[in-house]
Amino acid sequence: MRNEPSGRDNPRRPAFFSPAAMETQGGTVPDPAQVTEIAHETAAVLVGTGRAAEDPELTERLVALVDELGLSTVAELWADRPARSLPGALWRLYALREWVQRNPEEASADYAAGMRFTDVNHVVAGVAEPPGPAELQALTDAVLRGVFSGDLDLALQRAAAFCRVVSAGRADRAHSTDVTDREAAGRQTRRAANMLTTAEDLEAGAHLWRAGELT
Repeated sequence: MRNEPSGRDNPRRPAFFSPAAMETQGGTVPDPAQVTEIAHETAAVLVGTGRAAEDPELTERLVALVDELGLSTVAELWADRPARSLPGALWRLYALREWVQRNPEEASADYAAGMRFTDVNHVVAGVAEPPGPAELQALTDAVLRGVFSGDLDLALQRAAAFCRVVSAGRADRAHSTDVTDREAAGRQTRRAANMLTTAEDLEAGAHLWRAGELT
């Protein structure tokens, strides 16, 4: 990390212009091809800027991007992009962080229930022991921090491992819930399957990044 002055201003966080934001400011809404280009370009600029700056303060601002912009703004920009693309991967990382920040007790319960079924993924995720709400919040921050100041593929692998543990926990909790509330158990099962899909997409993103093909 560089601690001494560099003689130039730190890179600025790129501005985000969602279609809705452009409309409210009197701008024209870009066509779908432009929206796609904007999504991929902003993702690349965001990651490139964060990784090049070697600035802990900037990294923390990027980690907390949703806190500043709101999840809906980030969703407008990236949520519709393919899961196995750079904007798609970033969207999933920020959405995971937001879920854990807003529902730490639920996340902790899911994670704790899944640990005994997938020890290896628990180790890869790197959650501090015991994995309570605060520890899971710290993990999702650490994963995003790794996108900008560490090995991006390892950050994606950690997030994927976290998702696999949560998925196993949700499935186990669904089995227990089925005795008393089959409808709720069905919802938990679907959410477990969705989280498993997210894990697979993040793992694929890690492989694509190592191959220089995550764009």
